[in-house]
Amino acid sequence: MIDGTLNGIRYQQWINPCRISSPAVPSRVFFDSGHSRWTWLPSKRALLFYDEYKQLAQGLGVALVVLVLAIPGYIYYHQQQTEAANQALGQILPVYEQGNYQQALDGTGDRAGLLAIAEDYGGTDAGNLATFYAANALYEREEYDRALTYYQRFEKDQDFIGASAYAAQAAIQENQGAFERAAGLYEQAASQYQNELTAPRYLLSAGQAYEEAGQYEAAIAVYERIQDEYPDSDQASNAEQYLARAKVRQGSASSS
Repeated sequence: MIDGTLNGIRYQQWINPCRISSPAVPSRVFFDSGHSRWTWLPSKRALLFYDEYKQLAQGLGVALVVLVLAIPGYIYYHQQQTEAANQALGQILPVYEQGNYQQALDGTGDRAGLLAIAEDYGGTDAGNLATFYAANALYEREEYDRALTYYQRFEKDQDFIGASAYAAQAAIQENQGAFERAAGLYEQAASQYQNELTAPRYLLSAGQAYEEAGQYEAAIAVYERIQDEYPDSDQASNAEQYLARAKVRQGSASSS
């Protein structure tokens, strides 16, 4: 350790004896300014590190400020979008409920249609619901391919509407002869909203679709699931009959 003074202030400098010949600036210098504690001065390496990453740190700081300032604006914008979507959907739903599906899709007068609401407000709950209603309207108009697209686009919750969207997709696939795919979607519908009314009905449809696809083992499993999980449902008795039929068909397929 070397003692010295600088501008009338005493300092102590720690020197590594193994590196006396090194031209590098000593790593630590302590100054005594007349107080009882020492003050640490940054090393050259620390200063170089700061200079190297100063712009990056400043950029990150600016980005953080922008983000903080943008959050309230986004919240306000989303609230405005939500209110507009709710109002638009409320205005066009009576047209849909009257069975005027084309007008409901396209809009009428100053009322935006379901397709426009789904497109313009897709990030809101009402816009997502408009997607579901648009799919239903297209289905009713027998535009099955377009309906399927909107059913798939609809973000489904674990509720009755989410389950019915999967069931509608299954029905479209079934009408197009894709029975195995339809069966899987019916099973998804049953799992999406598990209650005594809809789930066994969807499972029964799944079993029938599996039979049409020649997947008798899968059909048997579905029918048995109805009997095990929903024994008191109206579909349980039908499942017993279909189960016997599927076993007969499975035996015939195995022997042929």
